[in-house]
Amino acid sequence: MTDAPTRIRVASAGSAPYDVLVGHRLLDELPGLIGTEAKRVAVLHPEALAETGEVLRQDLAAQGYEAIAIQLPNAEESKTVEVAAYCWKALGQTNFTRTDVIVGVGGGATTDLAGFVAATWLRGVRWIAVPTTVLGMVDAAVGGKTGINTAEGKNLVGAFHPPAGVLCDLAALESLPVHDYVSGLAEVIKAGFIADPAILDLIEADPEGARTPQGPHTAELIERAIRVKADVVSADLKESGLREILNYGHTLAHAIEKNERYNWRHGAAVSVGMVFAAELGRIAGRLDDATADRHRAILQSVGLPVTYRGDQWPKLVETMKVDKKSRGDRLRFIVLDGLAKPTVLESPDPAMLLAAHAEIAA
Repeated sequence: MTDAPTRIRVASAGSAPYDVLVGHRLLDELPGLIGTEAKRVAVLHPEALAETGEVLRQDLAAQGYEAIAIQLPNAEESKTVEVAAYCWKALGQTNFTRTDVIVGVGGGATTDLAGFVAATWLRGVRWIAVPTTVLGMVDAAVGGKTGINTAEGKNLVGAFHPPAGVLCDLAALESLPVHDYVSGLAEVIKAGFIADPAILDLIEADPEGARTPQGPHTAELIERAIRVKADVVSADLKESGLREILNYGHTLAHAIEKNERYNWRHGAAVSVGMVFAAELGRIAGRLDDATADRHRAILQSVGLPVTYRGDQWPKLVETMKVDKKSRGDRLRFIVLDGLAKPTVLESPDPAMLLAAHAEIAA
């Protein structure tokens, strides 16, 4: 007998509430989320999950839905307007209507793209996220942010379009390559620093266990990180205030990703970005030494990077100026006033930025 899944409610003003389910063997929950009004279901999946996507399509077809599978490129290569257009064409050719449903199965890039396609087809159809990575479960699939990348930067084109539900099947993590699994831990650790220090305690007590889905605290770590995001998103869906704290470490991270042409894993970039933000907080007189040093120690303990090429700073600064959190040409960073006390640092002195960068320069 399988234990009942954990249900985490996300309820934002102005949008329908939905549940994030965390557990094992959750695909049986899918028909209930799709509902009886839908006739067609489009399963969007990356090339790496072709077999999973086809099995899911067959299961839905056996239950009476007109199910199609749309294969996407792997990882960030799927988050382009060309891939979105390919999906729109497939939906048009299969007469996809406003009552039909999109299911996004894969990592964070897949659910970002699936949600964006759902947001833009007929000005919004229902969609369900089935994240298969740590990053997807604790971050990308929860909260209704959808988007694609452009040559100018990451996620600059997108929409707020919450899913009808999110299924986080922990069994999917068992086949995840270790580097991808560890990359996702950056977002878990971020949740610990901005809101739930118990996450940090669990990882510090057993860093090796945290690095694997077979670890003793896997379910608790993922559930705690999801609860942090669910609480923040429920209070601020459209990032008008509180939700900005979820961008801790992300201003520099997005610049690194663009500079590396998205060949760096998102979590690896966020890891470096958090160390930078911690140093910036320390230099600004906001963050105590012990908490700033704790960033580097805990991230390194699970195998995440904490440095980046020092000669790239001019490029990174220019990229950060078009970050979504910037206002005009004023740079804005989320920093900590202490453990679990995030705040905004606006227009920091360039000398402070340079000093913080020196601490992460390789």
